[in-house]
Amino acid sequence: MTHRIGLIGFGTIATDVVSSLRPQLDVQLAALCRRPESCTDTTVRAFTQFDELVAWKPDLLVEVASQSAVHDYALQSLKHGIPFLVTSVGALADAAFLQQLEEAATAQQTSVLVPSGAVGSLDYLQAVRHAPQVDVVYESRKPVAAWKDELQNLGHDPDTLAGEVELYSGDAQTAAQRYPKNLNVAATLAVAGVGMEATQVRVVADPAVQHNQHTIRVISPFGALQTRLVNQPSPSNPKTSWIVAQSVVATIVRHFSPIKIG
Repeated sequence: MTHRIGLIGFGTIATDVVSSLRPQLDVQLAALCRRPESCTDTTVRAFTQFDELVAWKPDLLVEVASQSAVHDYALQSLKHGIPFLVTSVGALADAAFLQQLEEAATAQQTSVLVPSGAVGSLDYLQAVRHAPQVDVVYESRKPVAAWKDELQNLGHDPDTLAGEVELYSGDAQTAAQRYPKNLNVAATLAVAGVGMEATQVRVVADPAVQHNQHTIRVISPFGALQTRLVNQPSPSNPKTSWIVAQSVVATIVRHFSPIKIG
């Protein structure tokens, strides 16, 4: 069976999604691009207007653009009865907006899909989230290249940084909103687990590391979990882990699969 999938945006992640998705699923692909020429894959149909993309009758819309794109199109998609996959999960840090999405998805009997992205352990977190006491701490540790602008704004020279710099320590809601291009993982963990305010986040720029590192610690009455992931940065965007596109593809394939694991 052929599935129609529409992409919102066509940048680094979208390019990787397209190349990895086709061998796994029979699909027709289209993309919403502000400029048609920005959709560089000629096998992907390009639209400049959202209404045109909806009229194409996609089975799923996949946001691979920005938090603003989630705000612009997710609710519209759900109201048309089209499931919507969110990669810029920091947009869900807005509790009122998240509630609107839930209500629209329920009314239209559709859903919002959130891939695990750069992290794992979401199944464990969802299993323990309703325990009376759950502590969740997430640390993001990335190379200096991912934080050049932020370090310069704090008065550090990224090229001569000698030691690690803590950029943020606090709740996931503030982290996701303050760093929309880097901290979608924090929002994903919070949505899967104990919420934005209860999920604690530490953000570190570290000249000693070469890869994006994510450490998750969960303590509950059911036990304890510590997970450490070391991801390759995307070759064309060091703020994003290369694995993110593969996670998006896995979520799409699972959505259409008759057997769902996890």
